[in-house]
Amino acid sequence: MRPGFGQFKFPSSEYLRFAAQYGVKDILLNTPELEQSKPGVWSKKELIKLRLNIESYGLQLSAIENVPTHFYDHIMLGGEKSDQQQENMIENISNMADAGIPMFGYNWMPSHVWRTDPVTIRGGAIATAFDYSIAKQIPNTHDREYTEKELWENLENWIKIITPIAEKKNIKLGIHPCDPPVENLGGIPQLFRSFDSYKKLINIVDSPSNAIEFCQGTFSEMADASGEGIYEMIDYFSKRKKILYVHFRNVSGTVPKFNEEFINSGYVDMYKAMKIYHKNGFDSFFIDDHVPMTFNDTEWGHRGRAFANGYIQAMIESITKGSFDE
Repeated sequence: MRPGFGQFKFPSSEYLRFAAQYGVKDILLNTPELEQSKPGVWSKKELIKLRLNIESYGLQLSAIENVPTHFYDHIMLGGEKSDQQQENMIENISNMADAGIPMFGYNWMPSHVWRTDPVTIRGGAIATAFDYSIAKQIPNTHDREYTEKELWENLENWIKIITPIAEKKNIKLGIHPCDPPVENLGGIPQLFRSFDSYKKLINIVDSPSNAIEFCQGTFSEMADASGEGIYEMIDYFSKRKKILYVHFRNVSGTVPKFNEEFINSGYVDMYKAMKIYHKNGFDSFFIDDHVPMTFNDTEWGHRGRAFANGYIQAMIESITKGSFDE
């Protein structure tokens, strides 16, 4: 288990120095802005340059999270450009693998992440929040209302196409849960909103390349009212080696209404959660993902991320170097 930094589009020297100085090795880039060799396909040459630049700081490019949604929205929704987008995405994933990038995290959210008005939390910090009663009032985001059956058929077709290619190329793929994990938003079913939906995903094709981008924050949003669901889900998927990496963040509440929190102030016992990853031999990295906006912080959240990452590093050390009751 190890700490990482991510959630920036361009690895500037400032970001990379920040990551190196704060003691991480793993870098995750989210929807990087890269030159395209043709529309919808990132240049292999640019991906290699990206990796080599990150390595020059003593870091490693462990994962890319997300391509622009318009690269594969027709795949998700069964649109007329689906076949062409499938060819392009096969080339994108192959290029990442050839460039030495071992993991690709993506999502099945044509309408992206949703939030309603933010809330004030500890010390006046600002955190994102969601209220389903408000979100239900928003009209369709696409041309019509889609069915869950349609999106599952499109997903299963894609998983069966891409998994053997990913295996051959030695790259692992993982799907992020729908955030927020509710039934429907803007006429689009949110497939990955439950424990059962992820059990269904990993059984489409049984392969290390068909895995999960484990956003613990979103899984916590979907947990049952007892609060035990999140620990059961961590245990189930980490035992089966299905977790590529972890978005280690905390929340208060579950759907239909929740808000994000500081890493040590939500309802999830983060120490208990990390003990489960360790018990099951999880051997990848944790990133902070989102952080609350604190006083005089940057847009990216340097202060908040330094706090969250320090917390993650201390917790990893306390669990891996200390002793604890099972």
